Amino acid sequence: MRAAAALTLLALAVTPAAQAAEPAKSVNDGARDVNAAARAANAQARERNGPARRAAEARAAGMAAAPGAATAPAAVPASVPKRCKGTIYLTFDTGSQSQAELIADTLNRHQIKATFFLANEKTVRGDYALDPSWSAYWKARVAEGHAIGSHTFDHAVYAKDGADGTVVVKPGFGDNAGKQISLSARQYCEQIQRVDQRFVELTGKHLDPIWRAPAGRTSPRLLEMGKACGYAHAGWSPAGFSGDELSSSAYPNPVLLNKLLRELRGGDVVLIHMGIWSRKDAWAPANLEPLISGLEQKNMCFATLREHPDYLSRFKQ
Repeated sequence: MRAAAALTLLALAVTPAAQAAEPAKSVNDGARDVNAAARAANAQARERNGPARRAAEARAAGMAAAPGAATAPAAVPASVPKRCKGTIYLTFDTGSQSQAELIADTLNRHQIKATFFLANEKTVRGDYALDPSWSAYWKARVAEGHAIGSHTFDHAVYAKDGADGTVVVKPGFGDNAGKQISLSARQYCEQIQRVDQRFVELTGKHLDPIWRAPAGRTSPRLLEMGKACGYAHAGWSPAGFSGDELSSSAYPNPVLLNKLLRELRGGDVVLIHMGIWSRKDAWAPANLEPLISGLEQKNMCFATLREHPDYLSRFKQ
């Protein structure tokens, strides 16, 4: 994830230093101009993968790096909308797990069901997200009715298609951490299914038949491998890129929060991590509560990917 975030930052356009001294109104006007031009590219951005797509999402969102480009909206009380103007699908990928309890508490307080994608990543506790020490946490999420999918056991990031029908991946954890290795369709399926096997050991329940490629990087061959394995791939919407992997000095929490509140529309899938090692100012403590409250004030409702039109057929089988 650190590498993906670094590549994302290289691809993003940073506001020149000379503009930092301009009034906030001028910066915001420029951001709106960027938004208008970039929205036309969103349809293509949805098909992109990895850092290039994330850069496009950030540009399309009009995220400004200059100080004063945006300020956090005033906190608003949570309220239950009388009717839904649209549905937002919150999704959480495992990470450092530093925000795991806060995320669970916030979702419970707002009575929201979300979707989690699990990999066996190292956590701030010094253990791993699929160790027995996390059994109670995942059992609780199952009992609450959240959807849970695979993020590959070793957080194996796709690099390229290989020879003889293989794919080349770079695991973040496990015996081959940090190395590029070739996996056959069967071996990649094992990466997806191994999460399910461990999840059954921890909770007694199977995963939902969905998976998310680490860093969002895929190819038609990789997607076909997941499909043949019995799992539908679930990415995220360009407007749903939370930016929690980006530098907090260049992209502070108020900028990222305003981006989501400004851009999210009904049907969008939001990507959030359960803690990112590289981000100095964690995203969730400052942004998750006001994001949910702000969307509720717009009469947005929330659901798991089980209810998303793109995945309904998978859950009816």
